[in-house]
Amino acid sequence: MQQAAEVEFKRPAIRASKIVLPVEHGSWGFLFEPIVAASAIAFSAASLPIAVMVIGAFMMRRPLQIFLSDRLSGRSLPQTRVALQYVLIFFAVFALGFIAAVLTSPPAAFLPFAVVAPFAFYQIYCDATRKNRELAAELTGAFVMSSSAAAIALAGGFDWPQAAAIWVFFIARFVPSILYVRNRLRLEKGKPFSFAVPAAAHIAALALTAWLWNAALLPLLAVAVFVVLLARSVIGLSRFRRPAKAMKIGVWEVIYGLAAVLSLIIGYHTGI
Repeated sequence: MQQAAEVEFKRPAIRASKIVLPVEHGSWGFLFEPIVAASAIAFSAASLPIAVMVIGAFMMRRPLQIFLSDRLSGRSLPQTRVALQYVLIFFAVFALGFIAAVLTSPPAAFLPFAVVAPFAFYQIYCDATRKNRELAAELTGAFVMSSSAAAIALAGGFDWPQAAAIWVFFIARFVPSILYVRNRLRLEKGKPFSFAVPAAAHIAALALTAWLWNAALLPLLAVAVFVVLLARSVIGLSRFRRPAKAMKIGVWEVIYGLAAVLSLIIGYHTGI
């Protein structure tokens, strides 16, 4: 009888990784690429506090999604309480970063975050209503996360045109890549896909960054990487591609992201 009671009240263990880690693996690139690149280009005393603030907000997203989704559905599960605990932990990280950033940054450094705030709230809504995998939510995430590059650049003494150029660089890097990966995965699964939309987005990104280079706001090397990304999209969505699973496609996106970051850093420091 005692054994039966133990079985009856035994609850499955809640894995912290399921509550803490984001389900979109590519979002790690959205987080770290702008932070690393901007910190390497325009490092200042505010770089680390801004990074901590952004990382805290990013890590809050997944447990907040679980908590809000459960509450909106009228559920109060063990995972709901655990998720709330992690929300509070990461909010504390965010708050510490924010306070330190206020003490070390000029007010202008927070303007990019003010600009993206409505889009961040929209993304929270998408998370809570389980619409976070929709294209609009992913594109919004790219816009929001890339704002950290502009904030760090402004805190490091860059003027608005220079900081905006770095922000645009990462938007141009993320948005076409989202479109490419979504369509590449559909192609690999034998579903209808678009070749033209990702290709057009990559061409637009190349043209935009080339214009910024012509205006002396981006280095040439940072533009050259978009030629590589365009070629990757054209070949990856053609019959000449090598079939690949989602994991391999994701690994290559990490490599392309690293190449983009290095092109920006090396280009700024060498003048190429």
